[in-house]
Amino acid sequence: MNDVAETTEVVQSGLGQRILRSLQTNWKRLIILVPFLWLLIFFLAPFFIVTKISVSEAVIQSPPFTPMIAWAEDGAMQIRLVFDNFAYLWDDPLYAKTYLNSVMIAGFSTILCLLLGYPMAYAIVRSSHTAKHILLMLVILPFWTSFLLRVYAWMGLLADQGTINNLLIALGIIDQPIQMLYTTFAVYVGIVYTYVPFMILPLYANMEKLDWTLLEAAADLGARPMTTFLTITLPMTLPGIIAGSLLVFIPATGEYVIPDLLGGGNVLMIGRILYNEFNANVDWPVASAVAIALLVVLVVPMMLYQHFQSKADGAT
Repeated sequence: MNDVAETTEVVQSGLGQRILRSLQTNWKRLIILVPFLWLLIFFLAPFFIVTKISVSEAVIQSPPFTPMIAWAEDGAMQIRLVFDNFAYLWDDPLYAKTYLNSVMIAGFSTILCLLLGYPMAYAIVRSSHTAKHILLMLVILPFWTSFLLRVYAWMGLLADQGTINNLLIALGIIDQPIQMLYTTFAVYVGIVYTYVPFMILPLYANMEKLDWTLLEAAADLGARPMTTFLTITLPMTLPGIIAGSLLVFIPATGEYVIPDLLGGGNVLMIGRILYNEFNANVDWPVASAVAIALLVVLVVPMMLYQHFQSKADGAT
């Protein structure tokens, strides 16, 4: 009887383990399925819709483009793809200049955010436990206010009769107001102010995991602070730099609100072109082609970076 009981217990124990492993596997699949469905519904599906519109032709109807699939009188299915929209982007120099201007503004803004955000993240990591939480709250605090309200606040600060010009005149630094609003300078100010938290937070998360005893060991061996920074701190924080730069550069390239409000239409970026094509010109196919081209401009370098990064990791 004891042998039978032990055998039954072993079988039940093995069955229970198999059931537990099955439940764990199904639970992991369910966890993966949720973000996959989110990506499928809110990214891939709109992407395919925009791609379908980009290879159509603009017409005066609702919706203002020809269907990709049409049916002939004899019942035959006809698929019509028009790639003239992409050729039009290549032929018209306005789009190339706008793309280049958008990438240049976004790239320079990313560099400014890095120059501001890196020392701020470093200071937060090296501060005391209480001060660290207060400083992180101050970084996140602007997100509690509406994005439009913050941009409008900068319009009041940068205007000819705004706070900054009035303060400079009161201090005797200038005699006449400086034209800051509706310039490229105002666009840089707005983008850097808006996106610098996106640079600080990834850098902080990366620096929080660093082994600071390496810096102490380097100092004990006689390394100067700059040498320690260039040989230890900077290489170890490179993943945070890349993550923060991508979080700033990608949305800044397609920014529309900041160039429109702070630039006043004088600073042309690709977001404004998209708005004009969709609303003013009602040319959805060209607008979709602009969006697809912008996605290629942003995604292809990221894919190449991931490819070479994975090869480098595999080699090490």
